[in-house]
Amino acid sequence: MLPEGISFTSFSAGVLTLLVLQGVLPVLTGLLQFGLLVFSYFYTHLEKARCYIPRISVLIPAWNEQAVIANTIDKLMALDYPPDSLRVYVIDDGSSDNTPKIAIEKSKEYPGNVFHIRRVAGGEGKAQTLNYGLEMLAHDEWAQAILMMDADVVYTPSSLKRMARHLADPGIGAVTAYIKEGSQKPNYLQRFIRFEYVTATAASRRAQNVMGFLACLSGGAQLHSRENLQAIGGQIFSNTLAEDTFTTFRTQLQGRRALFDPHAIVYAEEPDSLEGLWKQRLRWARGNLQITGIFRQLWGNRQAHPTMGSWAMVLVWFTTCLMPLIQILASFSLITLFFINEPLAWKAFQGFWIIASLTYLIVTLFSYVIDWESCSKSWFEGIMFPGLISLLVIVYSLAPFIFEPLVDLVQWETSPLLRKIVSLFLYSWLSLAMLFAYAAKEIERRGYKRFALTLIYIVGYGPFLCAVTFASYLKQIQGASMSWDKTVKTGKIS
Repeated sequence: MLPEGISFTSFSAGVLTLLVLQGVLPVLTGLLQFGLLVFSYFYTHLEKARCYIPRISVLIPAWNEQAVIANTIDKLMALDYPPDSLRVYVIDDGSSDNTPKIAIEKSKEYPGNVFHIRRVAGGEGKAQTLNYGLEMLAHDEWAQAILMMDADVVYTPSSLKRMARHLADPGIGAVTAYIKEGSQKPNYLQRFIRFEYVTATAASRRAQNVMGFLACLSGGAQLHSRENLQAIGGQIFSNTLAEDTFTTFRTQLQGRRALFDPHAIVYAEEPDSLEGLWKQRLRWARGNLQITGIFRQLWGNRQAHPTMGSWAMVLVWFTTCLMPLIQILASFSLITLFFINEPLAWKAFQGFWIIASLTYLIVTLFSYVIDWESCSKSWFEGIMFPGLISLLVIVYSLAPFIFEPLVDLVQWETSPLLRKIVSLFLYSWLSLAMLFAYAAKEIERRGYKRFALTLIYIVGYGPFLCAVTFASYLKQIQGASMSWDKTVKTGKIS
């Protein structure tokens, strides 16, 4: 029974308005994390860190990495780190190209520092390859810490030393670095990724340091103390596509902290095609869904862990995993509200985009403060991140009077059908953008790369990521195989 004086229509309109506004939860979560950046300078852990040079074994899982492996090894051996405290193990996962030959040559060039380990049963994925190396190192007491990385990641000279200093505190189990897109001549997509990493890595992980948890250690740069690896079982969990995230969770649930050091900078070559990015992010998104189920007893349960079980973690995790559903629900609610109460639908729509636009402005400006280098090289992609149409919607929401000449030209007030079509398009845009972003990938796959490029700028890079996440739902529901789609590397990093 509804309270007296409240009709079902009024009640429905109120509920739908709330459902529209819930669509800003991911936006507000991003804003919250950027707000915490002010405090991140006081949560660096440097007060407990010191110059600490543990003996480190580096594990590089490598499957057909001939384009990058030589440069990666050379950069590791050129680190500002004592050579007698560093050993590099290339775990060759049954490569069929020149990877083993190059690794063997490097082992001769750096005797006692570089080792080639051949794994004949190859192609089973990164986790299985890492476990092969970890099993080998378990019988060798030399290493005090183990760095797990990707074959294409290039470490800056001081990065490893900056990561290692935190392990002087026994309460720290693992440290990750700030991975930046480092292609010498990045194309439009790699510039989008470069800007994304400023917000999704440099900013969010700083904020997570403040909140006392870390959602994920970057797979290309995770340094573990030997004690931590032993505490979490000495092996990488292989029954998920997000082995790095699983390891991150286990580290913290076993009582040690996982930490992000924003000043330990490493570079990686990211996908230069929508198809390649789709495969990479689909693997990540499916892995996160698997993690959500594996650790289902953790969410909102502070007894399981004081910070990982906090509602802050719930907000950070689920607004990312469920973002497509959140946006589809907001679109559906707006469309329904339009037919129930058109003026209220416009107010809800306007309120949503005003909040989104203010957050977009703050996040973009703060990104330059966090990483001027990356943002200055991808400033246009930073502006176009939500897409041209979304930017026009933002302008329309904030200042509809700007469009009055166009409204007069098309005789808006006397064209109810046109008004309805345009309104429904605007109210469903959050969902339509994902569909168009998926279309851009398919268009590129058919060889129309310039058309796909243009479409991404129009519909947005953000909606493309949402489309990937939505596709991960379908893959999980279908029970698709957990095959490892390798990201092709071409050696673009200097």
